[in-house]
Amino acid sequence: MIWELPVVALRNMVIMPGVTQNIDVGRPKSKRAVDEAQGADRRVLVVTQRDATTDDPMPAELHDIGTLAVIKQVVRLPDNTYQVLVETQERVKMLEQVPGSYLRVRVETLDKQPGNPDELRVIIQETKSAFEEYQRQNKTLRLDNYQLEGIKTLSDAGTLADQIAHHATWTLEEKQAVLDAGAEQVRLTLVLQNLTRDLERFNMDKKVAGRVKEQMDANQREYYLREQMKAIGKELGGGEEGPAEVEALREKIEAAGMPDEVKEKAFKELARLERTPGGSPEGTVVRNYIDWLTDVPWSKRDEEILDIVRTRDILDADHYGLDDVKERILEFLAVRQLTHKPDEVDAEGNKKQRTAEERIEDSELRAPILCLVGPPGVGKTSLGKSIARSLNRKFVRMALGGMRDEAEIRGHRRTYIGSMPGRIIQGMKNASVVNPIMLLDEIDKMSSDWRGDPSSAMLEVLDPEQNHTFQDHYLEVPYDLSQVMFITTANSLQTIPRPLLDRMEVIQIPGYTMPEKLQIAKRYRLPRQLRGHGLEGRMEVTDAALQRIIEEYTMEAGVRNVDRMLSKLARKAARELLEKPWEGVKTVDAEQVPDYLGIPMFKPDRMEKEAQVGVAQGLAWTSVGGTMLVVEALATPGSGKIIMTGSLGDVMKESVQAAVAYLRKHATEYGADPEFYKNTDLHVHFPDGATPKDGPSAGITIATAVISAITGRPARMDIAMTGEISLRGRVLPIGGVKEKLLAAHQGGIREVIVPKDNEPNLQDLPDSIRNEMTIHTAANVGEVLERLLLAAPVQPVSPPPTLSKPASQAGASS
Repeated sequence: MIWELPVVALRNMVIMPGVTQNIDVGRPKSKRAVDEAQGADRRVLVVTQRDATTDDPMPAELHDIGTLAVIKQVVRLPDNTYQVLVETQERVKMLEQVPGSYLRVRVETLDKQPGNPDELRVIIQETKSAFEEYQRQNKTLRLDNYQLEGIKTLSDAGTLADQIAHHATWTLEEKQAVLDAGAEQVRLTLVLQNLTRDLERFNMDKKVAGRVKEQMDANQREYYLREQMKAIGKELGGGEEGPAEVEALREKIEAAGMPDEVKEKAFKELARLERTPGGSPEGTVVRNYIDWLTDVPWSKRDEEILDIVRTRDILDADHYGLDDVKERILEFLAVRQLTHKPDEVDAEGNKKQRTAEERIEDSELRAPILCLVGPPGVGKTSLGKSIARSLNRKFVRMALGGMRDEAEIRGHRRTYIGSMPGRIIQGMKNASVVNPIMLLDEIDKMSSDWRGDPSSAMLEVLDPEQNHTFQDHYLEVPYDLSQVMFITTANSLQTIPRPLLDRMEVIQIPGYTMPEKLQIAKRYRLPRQLRGHGLEGRMEVTDAALQRIIEEYTMEAGVRNVDRMLSKLARKAARELLEKPWEGVKTVDAEQVPDYLGIPMFKPDRMEKEAQVGVAQGLAWTSVGGTMLVVEALATPGSGKIIMTGSLGDVMKESVQAAVAYLRKHATEYGADPEFYKNTDLHVHFPDGATPKDGPSAGITIATAVISAITGRPARMDIAMTGEISLRGRVLPIGGVKEKLLAAHQGGIREVIVPKDNEPNLQDLPDSIRNEMTIHTAANVGEVLERLLLAAPVQPVSPPPTLSKPASQAGASS
């Protein structure tokens, strides 16, 4: 039979024939369909849509088989939705859509196909039995006795299949499959298959639940017995640790990858822990010791990235300059890349790492012990981080400044309360790998007292021949440090013990030149400060302003104070932006720097141009780089006393004595009175008297000033000099040549005298500066004085007195 029915599409619901059920209708088309059905014969088609998320389904988006239903009651709810009570009658199949403002289709009633009566009778009986067992085991199914008896009395196969499918807790797809099935025997067989499947699942769940319950009972019994064992152990003085805790520790020891001798030691301590009386402090000590043994890395390591091109790019990106350090790292990496032997792989694909003894037998190159020496702020610490990043290795920093206890390095023995491993082992634990980059910062700041000398303990750590069997007092087992790359930093080599210094490869970082500071400030420091203060894209600082900040507001070899000054400038600019907003990008030039940073704190060294008697231009080295040093000498009638002022050290005073002794020997040669040391007092002064000064490198400068003062011959001030003198007049080599020449260049001097033996050091100068300067070398004082001392001045003749003119003639001259 053909029907033309309005359609109510269902979401998440399948309604079988022969049931009465409420449905909620809220979509406009479905409500219109209900209204039209009420105005006609109250018949509608209820059909499930294929996708529940579709709001306006078309016939193609609905299942082909639905149910013909009669509307019994419609209740309009306050939220403008309908609650419709329908009574379903029979299965129908959609044929085609009828045009209209709502969904309306033509449907065809499906004929019943009963099947074989004998088979149906058997299937009906089995289905009823299966459903009875199903509703008994399914706790979520709620059927009263009336409904259950009604199903038991059914004899029609199709009706039985529909009723069971309606009550069963199946999925929409499973219920729709029953509705779609054609013949009654096929539908009922499908229902029986679903019931059988569910019953098997129920039985399996019951078995699993039974096993879980048995396991829980066994666990509870084991827990009860374990607690009894603990109580008995405490009464008898036995161990407090239970079997589970001991087993967990045993698993940690097995998984730690320890060497055999260390593993044996760990298992002995574990057995000792089991025998330790409950509540005993010794139990805590043993437990902490085992935890340290298992937490320290024994075999886990980072895979190095051995690529010198990548390393160079990272080092260049993070640091400007520092070519010597970068070259040394690249040299080590190049050799490591050529000689590196990969770990062997066993049959299961696991890597087998070689022991320290095997690496020694293979002559594998060990990591170098680098010592970066230089003034503060030149990037020694940050360089270690860049090296670790370039090699893809963990980075650990250990500050040694002020350390005076040997136990800080080697740890405390376990006999002491609160004992723990030393800082080296703690660093390895934090790194969690056996091959980190470990930076030992400020190694020159260690000291010693009655508790020991930490620098002596550091000898084993930094010795490549010993550190593969490093002994920590707490661990009491050898620990391999040979895969660690140690980098140490220091400001000075003077306080580092000689045996310790001998184990390190020293790389001097002399400090940055003015052009280097400018580039570092421009490329790194300024962008970071502008970004950190919210001024990125809003303010620019010119190169001239940066140069003025470096010259007049900082005096250092590094760039730490430059960073502070840029931070101060950015803070004041940020406040200015909020109080007096500016438009566009603000540019800070050199003239505006005092507006932000105040009065300049330092005055750049500038040379004195005219030649003077008793004054010489020298060069000195300080902890913040090179500087210009003027030496003044004054000869006055007296009894031969020598006065020295300017906070001089003993070495500098001795240089004055040596200069005077040399002049006494060569007085006639330079036109001086041979008896000057008897009738002349000599005062040698070094300006900036509050600053302590010492060192031999001002020797030729002192000699030049003294000889100029005694002989009266002016000394050129456009030439600076540096060098130590001997009593024989030899000019001896000195240090800090690069810094001194950079200071001379910055002060406007373009001609310098250095010792002959320092000529190789000139290669350290940047080409741009070396090409702008004339550098002379001298082997003796005579060569220095020949360039510096001018001829003795001629005594000026007094001009004749001017005659006064009569007043009447004063304005008549032409």
